[in-house]
Amino acid sequence: MSENNNERDERLNGRKNDELRPIKITRDYLKWPEGSVLIEMGETKVIVTASVENSVPRFLRDSGKGWITAEYDMLPRATDRRRNRDRTRKIPGRSMEIQRLIGRGIRAAVDIDNLGEITIKIDADVIQADGGTRCASITGAFVAVYDALQMAVKKELIPSMPKYKILSAISVGIIKDVPKLDLCYIEDSNAEVDMNVIMDEDNKLVEVQGTSEGKNFSRAELNQLLDLAEKGNRELINYIKNLLAI
Repeated sequence: MSENNNERDERLNGRKNDELRPIKITRDYLKWPEGSVLIEMGETKVIVTASVENSVPRFLRDSGKGWITAEYDMLPRATDRRRNRDRTRKIPGRSMEIQRLIGRGIRAAVDIDNLGEITIKIDADVIQADGGTRCASITGAFVAVYDALQMAVKKELIPSMPKYKILSAISVGIIKDVPKLDLCYIEDSNAEVDMNVIMDEDNKLVEVQGTSEGKNFSRAELNQLLDLAEKGNRELINYIKNLLAI
């Protein structure tokens, strides 16, 4: 990555191109869920809850295995224009894709094969959107699920904390031929290449979603984006380690 990519440039908030937005995760944000957080990444704010149910889907009954699933939605005024509430219960395609991504990501973080027959249901509700909502949801979901698992141990729903890998997710993109980390909405909407990367604490990739939004990109540019994502995810994972004191 060129030296210029580390300089402060035309980004609206004055960040370097390889700099995360300010992050804050507030644990135990709600009273009733086993795990709940408010995650703030810049102006993006998501409430994520993790609820523990003492049962599993039919296909896992009597298997000794657990399950983790997710739902994702936005409040009507999470964006600059009001969106109608979903009264038909038909999940929009984008929300379906994101909630599947959250579920896959967190299942990759937790040893569900030895979890015991419980289900953790994640609800990610965007209360303010300014880019990176799916990534914030995944990062927040890990913390909410960690707290929910601790509560499940306390309630003797499971005998002990299962094995896990801390993970996080971050967006990267190319704008005017320059790779940038953690895109806000204006940057994301003008990106020539857009990518979301989930990684675990061992720097292993969990999932990569990348697409051209106006120009094809080279293998070298892909490597630059993955390097940026690795840097951002390492910083997020370090934040989580400090937050959870683990």
